[in-house]
Amino acid sequence: MTQTLPGAASPRRGVLAIDEGTTGTRAGVVLDSGAAHEVFYRSIAVSHPDDLSVEQDPMEIWTATLDVARRAVGAARAEGITVTAVALSTQRATAMLWDRVTGQPLLPAVVWQDRRYAAELTAHEAKWDAALLARQGRPVGARAPFLWAARQIAARPEVAAAHREGRLLFGTVDTWLIWRLTGGAVHATTPTNAASSGGYLLERHAWDEEWIGHLGFPLDLLPELRSDDAGFGVTDPAALGIAVPLAASMGDQHAALIALGGLAAGQGMCMYGTGAFVAAATGTTPALPRPDISGVLAQPGRRQGDVSHYSLEAYTSTAGSALRWLCDDLGLFASPKELGEEAGRVPTRPGRTPRFVPALAGVRTPVWHPEATASLTGLTLATTRADLARAVLDGIAHSVCDLVDGVAATMGAPFTRLRVGGGVAGSDPLLRIQADLTGLPLERVSDSATASLRGTAYLAGVAQGLWGSLEEIVEAQPRGQVFDPSTGADERAEQRAAWRDVLIGHLKDPALTPH
Repeated sequence: MTQTLPGAASPRRGVLAIDEGTTGTRAGVVLDSGAAHEVFYRSIAVSHPDDLSVEQDPMEIWTATLDVARRAVGAARAEGITVTAVALSTQRATAMLWDRVTGQPLLPAVVWQDRRYAAELTAHEAKWDAALLARQGRPVGARAPFLWAARQIAARPEVAAAHREGRLLFGTVDTWLIWRLTGGAVHATTPTNAASSGGYLLERHAWDEEWIGHLGFPLDLLPELRSDDAGFGVTDPAALGIAVPLAASMGDQHAALIALGGLAAGQGMCMYGTGAFVAAATGTTPALPRPDISGVLAQPGRRQGDVSHYSLEAYTSTAGSALRWLCDDLGLFASPKELGEEAGRVPTRPGRTPRFVPALAGVRTPVWHPEATASLTGLTLATTRADLARAVLDGIAHSVCDLVDGVAATMGAPFTRLRVGGGVAGSDPLLRIQADLTGLPLERVSDSATASLRGTAYLAGVAQGLWGSLEEIVEAQPRGQVFDPSTGADERAEQRAAWRDVLIGHLKDPALTPH
């Protein structure tokens, strides 16, 4: 059963929302109640040609998108639901090159996790980091789709020939799917995708041509920049069987921030998955990164009409991956659920119990240590499985709290609301610990699996007149379970200080020492 907004008719209209992620694509029609109708999913392969390279097949991305979108349209049609528009959310900074004449990719897509140029990019940091932080909201970083494309044009005769002959097109996943869904009519991208590629001027809504040109990328290949809800033409009936406006396109985490209510300054989200993303809206003026807080990036949260609404985002690569490693790879617990139950048997954290630093893929915040590894310390003969489980959840919660603290400090204000979602957020023991460490009530949203789908559909629906505002449709959704802090400020400060000591000792980094 779907919820209907007060005064609305039975939900017979909706927006077809496509969410193309790194490991799979889902699609479903978001009804005028704001709830997602039946959602269809198809996995996508990710290949690792070497230790640093991560690639995908652009045609597999396209065929998976077609498959799930057509199934969603068919399911809606079978129930008499009219699709009024299409909305798109995608993985960010995954780039590709294709031939505009044949429509075929010329190379595998280079995925956002790819680090083949990371060492080379380090050489640019001293000269460029300060400038890029001020105008893009992010440093040089470890990935560069523009550098990758420039290298392919220089090294591959077939790519160079396509460029000379005006046949070459470049874009991220959103650009590729927009071009395909409109039958090749539109070659464009949006701020929430462009920013993650490291080439977007936050306050000018323009490409950073100086930096992009410095990397050797031909500026004539840049896609057109449009607002996230500007509209991208009409879908090709040959693709989806319908000709409706492609009304909105967003990066997936930005879409999730909308669905989780991150609309006004201070409202934030945490999505727990393989890693964890923490983001907060910061209003119509960007809150730029601070040099003393690593890993917190300024971004366009959304560009709605001609107005940019900014956000801050921080990420840790280890959350669900730590649980999978302990349960599936090491076999220490039968499942994450069992681990959580064991952790719940340890109500307090005396000083001599184990400590787990979940740096299985490096540390980003509060300092940048990509080479860091995990640690489990403080073991004694009295240590139990329950102690280990509690240490693991404590470590994840402290790492996420580092993100929350980093975003709040960069924002210069506390979170006014924090909603959480993602598969790992299903753990009640974890969220109880998390609420205690952040000192904030945490609301676990009722349908986080469709957050990116719903967020971009809400943006499209407002642009198309299906709803009056984002606030109207977001606040009409069912409330989730709230986890309130149960510890006082002094105890919280003591626990966070103890964690900081553990982290300093593990990383041996004086930058973590409070000033």
